[in-house]
Amino acid sequence: MKEQLTIIKVGGKIVEEETSLARLLDDFAALPGRKLLVHGGGRSATRLAERLGIESRMVDGRRITDADTLRVVTMVYGGLVNKNIVAGLQARSVNALGLTGADMDVIRSAKRPVKDVDYGFVGDVERVDATLLGDLIDRGIVPVMAPLTHDGRGHILNTNADTIAGETAKALASRFDVTLMYCFEKKGVLSNADDDESVIPAIDRHTFETLVADGTIAGGMKPKIENALAAVDAEVSRVIITRADAIDGRSGTVVTR
Repeated sequence: MKEQLTIIKVGGKIVEEETSLARLLDDFAALPGRKLLVHGGGRSATRLAERLGIESRMVDGRRITDADTLRVVTMVYGGLVNKNIVAGLQARSVNALGLTGADMDVIRSAKRPVKDVDYGFVGDVERVDATLLGDLIDRGIVPVMAPLTHDGRGHILNTNADTIAGETAKALASRFDVTLMYCFEKKGVLSNADDDESVIPAIDRHTFETLVADGTIAGGMKPKIENALAAVDAEVSRVIITRADAIDGRSGTVVTR
């Protein structure tokens, strides 16, 4: 029987505010068994870029990453945000290790080709080293993954944190019984954006296509659920979309095959 592994993905808003970060770290430290954390940090990157006089440009919620912006996100994601989380977990007796995809070559990406939009130095994941990550996890180490990868030719690439979580979960599913949780500010996927209690309890591919067609699911939630569906198709046992203060897995929207 495979050992259980819980992968938590949290957005920048949660890890960038002192109170919500402390609550998350307490809850994460209390999770039983093997675990891994993937984090964002976009709001901090935007604030630092503004202070440095660098314009932040977004298309459909995705950051355009030119050379100056790449320097900012590398500092913020791989440094400030990642190491604050690692230090906080160490204070809670969790033996955490902060990683970008470049560290130990754990996640290799290719620079996104230019089509309708030139996203700049943005990476699309090509492979995750499940053997190396799995060995770390088996040793009791808790990886904390920043949303940065590399192309193997010396270039850091800004990479969507939801994608990193999904690809990491899929890669590790052959070795562990994986539960993947996408955490954000709502209790789950809502049928009514104005009603925080209108959580859709379960979504499969057919339900997803129906909800996209009628406009219930749109914007940033669409790629999040697409990542979740791809994960369960790749033998990830469970994917849950929920609030960051509900990582016990008892509430939220469950994405199923």
